[in-house]
Amino acid sequence: MPVNFVKNALQRLVPVKVNGVTQVPYRGVGKYKPTGRKYAPKIASCADFPADGNKTVPTLKDALIRAGLSDGMVISTHHHFRNGDLVSIQIFDIAHELGIKNLVWVPSASFECQAVLIKYLEDGTIHHIEGSMNGSLGRFTSQGKMKGTGILRSHGGRYQAIQDGEIKIDIAVIAAPTADAFGNATGDRGPAACGLLGFALADSQYAGKVIVVTDNLVPFPCIPWQIQGNNVDYVVVVAQVGIPEKIVSGTTEITKSPDRLLLAELTSRFCDEAGIIYDGFSFQAGAGGTALSIGIYFAGILRERGMKARWARGGSNKYLVKMLEDGLVEYILDGQTFDLDGVRSMRENNGHVNTSPFTSYNYHGKGNFASMVDVVILGATEVDVNFNANVVTHSDGTLLHGIGGWQNCIFSKCTILPVPLFRDRIPVIRNEVTTICGPGELIDVIVTERGIAINPLRTDLIEKMKNSKLPIKTIQQLKDEAESICGIPEKPKFTGKPVAIVKWVDGTVIDTIWQLAE
Repeated sequence: MPVNFVKNALQRLVPVKVNGVTQVPYRGVGKYKPTGRKYAPKIASCADFPADGNKTVPTLKDALIRAGLSDGMVISTHHHFRNGDLVSIQIFDIAHELGIKNLVWVPSASFECQAVLIKYLEDGTIHHIEGSMNGSLGRFTSQGKMKGTGILRSHGGRYQAIQDGEIKIDIAVIAAPTADAFGNATGDRGPAACGLLGFALADSQYAGKVIVVTDNLVPFPCIPWQIQGNNVDYVVVVAQVGIPEKIVSGTTEITKSPDRLLLAELTSRFCDEAGIIYDGFSFQAGAGGTALSIGIYFAGILRERGMKARWARGGSNKYLVKMLEDGLVEYILDGQTFDLDGVRSMRENNGHVNTSPFTSYNYHGKGNFASMVDVVILGATEVDVNFNANVVTHSDGTLLHGIGGWQNCIFSKCTILPVPLFRDRIPVIRNEVTTICGPGELIDVIVTERGIAINPLRTDLIEKMKNSKLPIKTIQQLKDEAESICGIPEKPKFTGKPVAIVKWVDGTVIDTIWQLAE
């Protein structure tokens, strides 16, 4: 075993220290229970803020300078604009102009629109990223080019890390579609309305300095406020804060693929036969096209039987909104708004409630919504014969995705992963996944177009489905079938250098992402 590495409870090799900070290896689900108290920022005084409540400053550069931007600081941003973000790049343009170095960027997620920040990773303006590294940023990381080691966390894990003081944010910059001069802010209205701002909640509560950037300044009070002005230091007005049309991406449109529609149909039939769909049940479907299609099937079953779901966890989208407005679901508990229909619904429908990672996903709280969901439908890049699943790297070892809320969601009463048996003639079901993001004990059902595998731990589901006409198979049978068609895939080749780690929901290290070999 290499020096400075240990094996965790899943027998994965993980580093003892990352970026100079000692890490706790993954110990198992529910096994790590930290002691101590939550982190808290320094006490502020009203004596240091304008009595008239006007916290506006002329520019973002002014705000960053007043916030004390300096070498080595931790800077956070949120991703509610998804690929339409216009603020994050400006922060680091300003930092570069000021000659600031070795910043740590903590986005709630990154998107391809931020790939331009690679130049600041190369020149040392940014030392490393603690957040999702999607697309080009992921490839850059996999190639071992980032100066520090990346840290991947789930949405709930990010809130947990900020709350627990694992991440101490120096400056949080919150892009807000509407705000007042005091700093109260919302995302559900204004020219750039993007929905809720829940991913910025922890930043506003725990950061040393908080800057709200808006293109729609309204008279006090900004109602409803999703960010409270009492947590905000400075407000900046800009010409455009984001492009709301770009919160929609290819992963938030219903699939048109016949194979994936078959996956959706098989998943829905499984849920129905297993008794998961009932009057008053709850569900969550991920942002992928297959998962969205399953919501359509659920709606059809509910409508046909005169039933309704009590609540659905969002990502909200036009399909979920239609269910709400048709009376097929009573409440959307929204964690992220995926299209402009979701934005409109949040303004107009009392049953459409904005939530945050604190209520929905934070594992270091007194319970959360995730374990209360009857069924969650999610995707994966790989699954192995022990039902461990991967969502961040591909089978060639390249880091291309973030975790999002995936890890948090798998605590639901039934977690189903509809996945194709193979992609580009590469089997999805492997002997061992490239990167473990979620332990197999929390993955209940794998649905492929050629068969459905139930985790042997779920004897209740196996019993319910013993007389089903659905193609129930073992996970090994599905793996063998994929390999009979595609052959046994080669394992990716890595160097011995870790380029990123994957955190579990409790802050422990569940796996390591290694540099790709040339």
